[in-house]
Amino acid sequence: MTHTPTTAATEMRTSALVARVWSQYLSPQKGLLAFAIACAVLVAVTTTVVVGWLDPAINLLFRVNNTADRITPHLPVWITAHPLISVPAVIVVFGILRFAGQRGLTTTLNRVGNQLVGRIQEQLFSRLVRADLGHLQKAHSGQYLSSVLYDADQVRDAASTGLVQYVQALLLVIGNLTFMFWTDWSMTLVVLLAGPVIGAVMSQYLKATRKAAQGAMAETSSLSTAVMESLDGVKIVKIANQETAEEARVGEVINRRQRFLIKGANARSMAAPATEVLTAFLLAGLLAFAGWRAQSGHLTVAGLFAYIAALGTASQALRQLAGLQGTFTQGLTAARRLFKALDIEPEITEAANAKPLSRDFKAITFDNAGFSYGDAPVLRNVSFIAKAGESIALVGPSGSGKSTLLNLLPRFYDLTAGDIRFDDISHRDIAITALRSRIALVTQDPFLFDDTIRANIAYGNANATAEQIEQAARDAAADDFIRALPQGYDTRVGEAGSRLSGGQKQRIAIARAFLKDAPLLLLDEATSALDTQSEVKVQEALERLMKGRTTFLIAHRLSTIRHADQILVLDQGRIVERGTHDQLTRTGGLYASLAATQFGHPVPEAAQ
Repeated sequence: MTHTPTTAATEMRTSALVARVWSQYLSPQKGLLAFAIACAVLVAVTTTVVVGWLDPAINLLFRVNNTADRITPHLPVWITAHPLISVPAVIVVFGILRFAGQRGLTTTLNRVGNQLVGRIQEQLFSRLVRADLGHLQKAHSGQYLSSVLYDADQVRDAASTGLVQYVQALLLVIGNLTFMFWTDWSMTLVVLLAGPVIGAVMSQYLKATRKAAQGAMAETSSLSTAVMESLDGVKIVKIANQETAEEARVGEVINRRQRFLIKGANARSMAAPATEVLTAFLLAGLLAFAGWRAQSGHLTVAGLFAYIAALGTASQALRQLAGLQGTFTQGLTAARRLFKALDIEPEITEAANAKPLSRDFKAITFDNAGFSYGDAPVLRNVSFIAKAGESIALVGPSGSGKSTLLNLLPRFYDLTAGDIRFDDISHRDIAITALRSRIALVTQDPFLFDDTIRANIAYGNANATAEQIEQAARDAAADDFIRALPQGYDTRVGEAGSRLSGGQKQRIAIARAFLKDAPLLLLDEATSALDTQSEVKVQEALERLMKGRTTFLIAHRLSTIRHADQILVLDQGRIVERGTHDQLTRTGGLYASLAATQFGHPVPEAAQ
């Protein structure tokens, strides 16, 4: 199935991308951002004032009288009368103000930035958990994990921290350039001639940073995928003695990612030294020009000292601006990836006037149902009726469409042809939550969350009482082994239930189905992975669970479906045989062949 983003995030213009980041993530925090920018202004102003204060401070402290001094004569008497007190006092006062501004700026950015990351991560996870299964299966979970953990941080660094720091650095440049113009406009014009040269150099490093950022993000996804695969399949890795091979495989991904990271880091780090080299040439020429200006009486030593300090401050701010270009590039690249994921709308949608589903439905009808993955048909013209309370077994070779048929009932996938009806209501017209609330699912490899046994049984039933949970466990033949555990029902099962055996996990999944008490039960090879002893206990629990419920079950072991009310034999997406066990074993078709293969001899009729 194809999924097309409603917004072409990958092609979105930078201006539109910035506008979207602002409207969705920064606008709700505009009060805090305004405060942060005010703090940044305070930091920039106080820094500029301290730099400008150096000119009269030197003149006052060293009692220099010069006709070119344009600041000292205009200072109040209380400052000029006691320079040993007033000069340090001014610096201390503005230093305290700068500290207050810096503190407010840092704490506010921490709050805004981390709230932004949290909001992005919540939105992305919400989109992923509600996405169609067909979309989720197109990419490895490691890629999604990379977006949740890595891309959100990149957007934060650019959108909150980078934005405010950019404003602060820009104000420092403007403030110090203003002071420099006021001190000596002709020297400042010489300084500005270097601007286009610096801009051209920065643009080259910016292109390199953008390319490296794109590569690094792609390889971060690959790294997450490789690590998760190796850990998820660690038993296979160990039994095949492939630890070294896996180290090499993951190491290769790490090396590719490192190369991109190094290229990006080099581009970002070289931006500042390149600016410094240009600044050194500029300073050399400036000193020569300043010497000529001083000899002609247009510049004082104190003024030159303050001018050079202002130039140094402006240069440092320019280097910060250059470095932030890389941060913005990485942030915009990450934002494009995030919006690409956020813009994918589910194709399985709910009807405008969706209806509830009664638990007392009389029949489920498959009417020429068909399903295709892209252009590859999986199910074709599937038609049958399952009456309420009946058990419908699905049999056939691998790839015949059994699991797909099962997945169509809860609308994990949508039909591409035909219809499925509950009584006279198309399943597309039923509210998705109402439909799935009437269905319980037990799979071959049941998934358990890293939580307590009690929480796993009650998953999806938040109001279940302790007695209801324990009764469900007893019905599933799980109560005895649960109580034998050190912490009983409060025992944590570990990642994916790793602390329990296969049979124990299966019985907890069955207990979950008992507690849900849904009228429609889906069993997807629920006993195929169990040993004989566990299978007996699980099969007994499943038979109790199936009583009074409409049940669809897939089983490769035909002994578990002998008493099914209907057996549908699928081959290449079509129903090729249907009937009871007794009827099908007498026809000599595919089912009879499968039965003979499993049992090694003609199968006696169920009645016998």
